[in-house]
Amino acid sequence: MQRGHRVEVVGGLHHVYCRGNQREPIFLDDLDYVALLRRLAKVVERFDWRCHGFCLMPNHFHLLIETPEPNRGAGMQVLNLSYARWFNWRHRRVGHVFQGPYGLVHVTRDAHLMELCRYIVLNPVRAGLAPEPGGWPWSSYRATAGLDDVPAYLSVERIWGFFAAPGSTGADEFRHFVAAAVASLDLAA
Repeated sequence: MQRGHRVEVVGGLHHVYCRGNQREPIFLDDLDYVALLRRLAKVVERFDWRCHGFCLMPNHFHLLIETPEPNRGAGMQVLNLSYARWFNWRHRRVGHVFQGPYGLVHVTRDAHLMELCRYIVLNPVRAGLAPEPGGWPWSSYRATAGLDDVPAYLSVERIWGFFAAPGSTGADEFRHFVAAAVASLDLAA
């Protein structure tokens, strides 16, 4: 997987990830997770992004975003800065919340997009935080799998379109796609 340059493109599709400074937690409780998701919702609306997937982990987060306009950097600056300020204020801290600039991988193929959707929602399973992706409340899995309502900031139609069979949205098929990977994970390693 090639790390992306900071080139902004119209219609860019990106896997973006951010880690806590010194790998420290960036979410200390449910309120922190909710605060980042609220900020993500505002950034998605303000910058007209399409968020195809996300997963918030205790010390990092992943986003799968599409930027119809070349504004990924501006949106990430708003998201990370507003969250860092809030986190520091709330927890009476000072200093960096994030390790550095966000990581970036450009997505250029549908097969890569599909694998990233699965990879992102499997993070809590691989980390031992949940036995299956539906057990982790801080990812897009439950909505994309048709188990919860889809929040306004999440776009599931493109992902469902990869899997939809006649008479189906694609949510069931997405759930089976992810389940096949869960079954093959070697969690003892």
